[in-house]
Amino acid sequence: MKLVLVATVTLWVGATLLLSQARWFSRPSLADRLRPYAASSSRDGSGAAGMLSVASFRDVVGPLSQAGGERLARVLGVNEEIGLRLERIHADVDATAFRVRQIGCTAAAFAVGLFAAVVVRLPAGLGFFVVLGAPALAFLLVEHQLSRRSTAWQHRLSLELPVVSEQLAMLLGAGYSLGAALQRIADRGTGVCARDLTRVCGRVRQGLTEVEALREWAAVARVPALDRLVPVLALNRGSSDLGRLISDEARAIRRDVHREQVETMERRSQQVWIPVTVATLVPGVIFLSIPFIEALRQFGGS
Repeated sequence: MKLVLVATVTLWVGATLLLSQARWFSRPSLADRLRPYAASSSRDGSGAAGMLSVASFRDVVGPLSQAGGERLARVLGVNEEIGLRLERIHADVDATAFRVRQIGCTAAAFAVGLFAAVVVRLPAGLGFFVVLGAPALAFLLVEHQLSRRSTAWQHRLSLELPVVSEQLAMLLGAGYSLGAALQRIADRGTGVCARDLTRVCGRVRQGLTEVEALREWAAVARVPALDRLVPVLALNRGSSDLGRLISDEARAIRRDVHREQVETMERRSQQVWIPVTVATLVPGVIFLSIPFIEALRQFGGS
């Protein structure tokens, strides 16, 4: 009886939300019908959402999901802001929409874990672990995917920076201004630097200076090489030999990237010896244990 009551209430709420978006069921208000003809209003036909509409439900759940997701992320050890990572990878969703999806996946995992614990009749300790561990794992999985995309974007940016810096030095040496050089690289490039520079040029068109837009890019990217390059580019109006300074910085960035690649190769070469060492030591230990056990048995028998 309780299950039927819960299913009925859930069906009623879902049907109300769905039918409120249907034109043949939900009649628009007079303000919504007159809004397209108003000179000061937008002409997209989108009016205020009803109290029992999907938009109003999203407006209520969005802030709660964002606040709860941020607190849970800090508890689980994720401290970088979600909006900064989404802006870094040029995501097509904002922080609120991402948190709503993440909390939705967490709630679904909680329901699956609770259903499994009830149906399979797990022991109390194991059932408690499954019910609480499944949503935490789902939350961390979504968070890890975003963090991995953000880290990959930073890595690709650090790899492309030497080439982009050399292109900037060449264009500035050829007589281009800093804004024109950035726009040319953004138009002709296809990598992550080109996408970021497209946003930088857009911010310049919105009223920022080139230096302010570049500093904003460095604050979002959080790449050490870019943090060193931006102050050099800030000398655009105060230095007559900016191309040489950028070339020197590009060589320094390339050396850092080369050093990181060498460290990665050495680390991977050391990891190769782990299975070889294990495969060598295990048979040796077995062969050494046989005479040792035999000697113990002889001494014990005597």
